[in-house]
Amino acid sequence: MVEFSGFMSVTIGILVLFVGRRLTQKFKLLNEYSIPEPVSGGLLCCILLTLLYFVFNVEVTFDLAARDLFLVYFFTTIGINASIQDLFKGGKPLLVLLAITVVFMICQNLVSIAIAKGLDLSPAIGLLGGSVSLIGGHGTAIAWAPNIATQFNLDNAMEVGVACATFGLILASVVGGPMAKHLINANKLTLPQQASEESKGDVIAADQQINAYDFLEAVFAIHMCIILGYVLNNVLLELGLALPLFVTCLMAGIIFTNAFPKHFFKIFSGGWPSKSPSMALVAEISLGTFLAMSLMSMQLWTLFDLAGSLLAILSGQVLLILLLVKYVVFPIMGRNYEAAVISAGFCGYGLGATPTAMANMSAVAKQYGPAHMCFIIVPLVCAFFIDLVNAALIPLFIQLIAA
Repeated sequence: MVEFSGFMSVTIGILVLFVGRRLTQKFKLLNEYSIPEPVSGGLLCCILLTLLYFVFNVEVTFDLAARDLFLVYFFTTIGINASIQDLFKGGKPLLVLLAITVVFMICQNLVSIAIAKGLDLSPAIGLLGGSVSLIGGHGTAIAWAPNIATQFNLDNAMEVGVACATFGLILASVVGGPMAKHLINANKLTLPQQASEESKGDVIAADQQINAYDFLEAVFAIHMCIILGYVLNNVLLELGLALPLFVTCLMAGIIFTNAFPKHFFKIFSGGWPSKSPSMALVAEISLGTFLAMSLMSMQLWTLFDLAGSLLAILSGQVLLILLLVKYVVFPIMGRNYEAAVISAGFCGYGLGATPTAMANMSAVAKQYGPAHMCFIIVPLVCAFFIDLVNAALIPLFIQLIAA
């Protein structure tokens, strides 16, 4: 076994990100279908490490503590960049998307349980292949697996949950971009005039020179929010509400940005660095490195024994989300460009995880143009509300299949 320390894991993650960028530059198909750069690089690394395991029986593992910090950094930047005015603008679409997502979560569980029963498997395996591991991700799967294993006498519950979450992450990464491309081309969608003007502003902002103090101001602001987020997380835990740290850090970012005037913190040369080029830079670095490290560290060889039955369940899930996106999400969200970007994000968090949704949308926006409202609505739905909904739905479905 080869074990890489946290320092080496981050270093390799950055290298994987560079490889993904070169792959996207070299193979136009990856760019055309908006496959995120960390996904292409991370999957290539994962495949190579799998071959290394089977050919030379060498298992490679990574220390991923730093990866989780990148996730916290990224969602804190989302909160810092969110203004109350933007949230009010996104109010109705946010509620609509949340309602669609809740219905999808119920359907996701029903479909996976039905397929499991059809394959003469325990319905608990179907539940693990539903919202527990897909829309819930690795964290939810790991948290609920012991309970499901005990209640349904399912010894490999942890392996099933982690396997579904892993395969779901891969599928989410490769489905979202092509789906958005299909919707944009089939409906001949173009950027609205307002977004086009915003795009020009983005280019100007991106061209601004960022000095060391600009970067450090962004990092310091993020750290202030993380400290508050940590305090909020502990307070909510004492009240019986367990939320991931990145969710409370996102909330802390929103509080700092909206509770104080921009120039309240005199220590920042240009005021609170919300929506600044330096904040955008930290966000891009954090998301890309997190996703590259997540994909490169997947141990595919642990999943092959489960591949057959899980493939059927996951195939049903992919079909479900594609039909839902095309005939429900895209039409209800407005049949416009932003609806197409939201559709890419929906595929990301519906099958994978919140960072996958953000990476899918970022790849689409990078190719076709900005969609700022999407980056406010989708994170709030998939990084906050659905965790609460899932925490209520999973016990209900456990009771349902146990009856």
